[in-house]
Parts: sequence; C-alpha cells; structure tokens
Amino acid sequence: MALTRGSFGSYEFDRMVVLFSMVDGEKEISCAVSTSAMDDLEKSERIKPDQREAQFKRLRDQIEERADQKFIAREFEGTPPGIVLRSLDFRK
Repeated sequence: MALTRGSFGSYEFDRMVVLFSMVDGEKEISCAVSTSAMDDLEKSERIKPDQREAQFKRLRDQIEERADQKFIAREFEGTPPGIVLRSLDFRK
C-alpha cells in the first residue's frame, strides 16, 4: 500500500458518511466512505448511528485498500482534495 492507516474521524449523519484519514509519508489525506457502501459490503440492513464506528472498524481493511487504490489512480474529489468511497467503488 502506498498509504498507511490514519485515524477514524467521525460519523456524519447529515452526509451519511464516515470520515477517516490515510497517511502519505508526512501528509494526512482526508477520506470518507458512504454508509451505503459499508452496508453493501456487509450485506446488512441499515445500521444504527451509534454502531457506525464499529462497522467501520470491521470493514477498515477493505475500505483502506480501496482508498489506497483511488490514491494511486489520483482519483481525488473536493477542496481540499480527498478520497471519497461509494458503493460503486467496491463493485468487482
């Protein structure tokens, strides 16, 4: 992996995403994964808001692997540039 594990940020109910970071050397890269993507990965029904951090931790390896792939492909979004993962990013 080009990136290394960063930190868990938070679950943002309004945006329905979990925020986290990855690290490229000394630089922290902002990342987000949609809750629908996590639900699809787990093949689960909607998870309660207070369970999103635990769900992220269960899926963290898969999420971070895909974030790394998008980083290598230079697929950044937003200002400042970051990585956003959606269900589409996990389809084979």
